[in-house]
Amino acid sequence: MEQSRGLVFWTCFFIAMNGSAEASKQFRVGDHIGWRQPSANNSDVYSLWASSKRFHVGDSLSFVYDRNDSVLVVDKWDYYHCNSNSPIYSFNGGNIIVNLDRPGSFYFISGVLDHCKNGEKLMIEVMGLHGRAEPPPAAANPREVGLAPGPHPSSGILVTVTHTSVCLALVVTVVALV
Repeated sequence: MEQSRGLVFWTCFFIAMNGSAEASKQFRVGDHIGWRQPSANNSDVYSLWASSKRFHVGDSLSFVYDRNDSVLVVDKWDYYHCNSNSPIYSFNGGNIIVNLDRPGSFYFISGVLDHCKNGEKLMIEVMGLHGRAEPPPAAANPREVGLAPGPHPSSGILVTVTHTSVCLALVVTVVALV
């Protein structure tokens, strides 16, 4: 009986840890080149980079860039027009990590106009939590939607409940069998 309880404990522990480890990833924007003005023949480097990734709520982006550059979070119109006049958020002076805590579109541009016009901009689509379907986000004014308004309502709790439910089901099954 004691061995069964130990087995159940460790099984639950590894299930919970596996789910937590899978729940978030950190992506370095641009991989080895980081966040910088692309060369003239490589202006689509960031769109190609993003197209090879799947971003989920809970993931994060690491922007590695020169102190003379910047990262601006903007709305869709500002992204397509390289407009840096009214960013939602502005980051200057070095490397940053941006947490993706809601599903939907995120738009990033360089605050240096020529850099943005030459392709230093990134658009990504963030899906719901790993392994969980999310309802479509409610329509909102992009200026009113912050980069990190807080976790999607009850999403973190649901993941915990899911892992707890699996563990509880295992415990009940083992106890019933013993």
